[in-house]
Amino acid sequence: MSTAEAKLRRIAPLRTPTDLAPDATKDIAAAFTALLADMFALYAKTKNFHWHISGPHFRDYHLMLDDQASQILGTTDAIAERVRKIGGTTLRSIGHIARLQRISDNDADYVTPLDMLAELRGDNMQLTVELRATHGVCDEHGDVAGASLLENWIDEAEGRTWFLYEASRAAESA
Repeated sequence: MSTAEAKLRRIAPLRTPTDLAPDATKDIAAAFTALLADMFALYAKTKNFHWHISGPHFRDYHLMLDDQASQILGTTDAIAERVRKIGGTTLRSIGHIARLQRISDNDADYVTPLDMLAELRGDNMQLTVELRATHGVCDEHGDVAGASLLENWIDEAEGRTWFLYEASRAAESA
């Protein structure tokens, strides 16, 4: 293969077969890609707080945040592969994530454990809103497979929100 042929291959469009209309692929891929950026941002924040949690409930919070981070990271491959299955392209870099994420970072030198839990609770609630909105995009275009994936992730995000809420409530009353 010549250098010119290799360059043409790099810019050749991906022609993944799908029965979804081109506008559906574009809309769904964009919604899932933004969701993927949010998942990576939430994963990084959850791990950050997992690493920096302290205090009398350290073990419980540390383990809970590690479990939640693993659950969040577990969604990322399925999200990216859904985009690719329908013929779209998805995230390519940390910079791409930063441009699309709707979950804010936390670079503070110190965050109290209760503030960590409250911030993650809010982030998971925001993520649930984004998951539901993405479900709406799938519904609009008849993407039942994408919608089905989202339903499980909505349940998981609601579960994380619940655990964070209850863990912070117990700490406040203790």
